[in-house]
Amino acid sequence: MTLPGMDIAALEQFLRANGVEVRGELRVELISGGRSNLTFAAADDVSRWVVRRPPVAGLTPSAHDMAREYTVTSALQGSAVPVAKTIAFDATGSALGAPMTVVEFVEGTVFRDQDELAALTDEQVNSSARELVRVLADLHAVEPVAVGLGSFGRPAGFVTRQVDLWASQWERVKTRELADVAALHAALSAAIPPEASASIVHGDFRIDNTILDSADPERVRAVVDWELSTLGDPLTDVALMCVYRSPSFDMILGARAAWTSPRLPSADTLAQAYATASGRELDNWGFYLALANFKLGVIGEGITHRARQGSDSGSAADRAAEATPEFMAAGLRALKGSV
Repeated sequence: MTLPGMDIAALEQFLRANGVEVRGELRVELISGGRSNLTFAAADDVSRWVVRRPPVAGLTPSAHDMAREYTVTSALQGSAVPVAKTIAFDATGSALGAPMTVVEFVEGTVFRDQDELAALTDEQVNSSARELVRVLADLHAVEPVAVGLGSFGRPAGFVTRQVDLWASQWERVKTRELADVAALHAALSAAIPPEASASIVHGDFRIDNTILDSADPERVRAVVDWELSTLGDPLTDVALMCVYRSPSFDMILGARAAWTSPRLPSADTLAQAYATASGRELDNWGFYLALANFKLGVIGEGITHRARQGSDSGSAADRAAEATPEFMAAGLRALKGSV
């Protein structure tokens, strides 16, 4: 069977060239694809690995930055943040025609949709959420310089750039005019909070970007999908995690996401749990929630824009922009303090 974006012989040659012993036939299967990076499980007769590379079409380099993902996960080896052991990185794309990371395969369970959560008790669901929050607090407690990530990003002006970035992205992908977009952008620009101390931010933190222990789902075995990570304001991570809890996020994904399940703690509960675990005050919290809503609204619009341009398929992608007005309105409410 042909796997788009994968050349098994080239992968095996790359592994051997990087000192990885391949014992027996190398077998590869696709774990996930679509709009995210392509993720493959590779195995010989003894070992298993995970191989990730950008999609074969519709590339957005900043959203599929394999070097960024490999750099941060390598730096976090041995830290309080659980990550897969890094094996090798093909920066030039010599093996598969695009940059590629190889890490050890982490056994566990990824909960992507609400039906999968049915396997857990209510206590397990709540405990898993608390553990996720603790892991995020642990990430933000890592001193970037101490793990070699002092130059990993540009934390100065991070929040201001985020506001401008997503406003610019809106102009590129909008499928119609929405008054709330301009209103929210103006309100955010006028409410930029004071600079916060920088931390490593994941950029996409929620339950389906982690691997939980199959026997003990209250334990996080690895945090994955680091291609959006950088140095910046940790409260942007927390707010995005909370806004992902919105039922409107299902419209963007085109599925009943595990993280939007009503069985999980509310966004307010998660935020307070983070404040307790991290010892960090949630100052200017309404701003951060508004920014997260702004970002997700633009992302939903972008998915539909690309679908109409032929870069995506299916009714779910075409309807993702239906969530945009909901997120923009929620952002304006957050800034007014009525969340």
